[in-house]
Amino acid sequence: MTDLPTTLAYSIIVSWNSVRIAFLIAALNGINISSCDIGNVYLNAALREKVYMTVGPELIGQHVLIVRALYGLKSSGTAWHSHLANTLHHMDFTSCLADLDVWLCTATKPDGFQY
Repeated sequence: MTDLPTTLAYSIIVSWNSVRIAFLIAALNGINISSCDIGNVYLNAALREKVYMTVGPELIGQHVLIVRALYGLKSSGTAWHSHLANTLHHMDFTSCLADLDVWLCTATKPDGFQY
């Protein structure tokens, strides 16, 4: 059993309205846009706190240290969101002020127009 985290314990989800607006703006301006839905996300994020678990009889009740965010842990959503944000920042993306889960990266069209 773990205590309730004192900080944000869930991951923010991009709104469908933000996705639709981004696609509309891109289509109207002839801009290439990418989107994705990431599966099994939590396994990519490291936990910030130490989480121990006692495993079942197949391992004779040994204790294990969980080092990756797993579904069901209270802080997994926050760990994943932090991991994704750090990765996108390193790739020169910035978070949109209107929706923090819409990420932008500057690019240049073949005619030299920067967007």
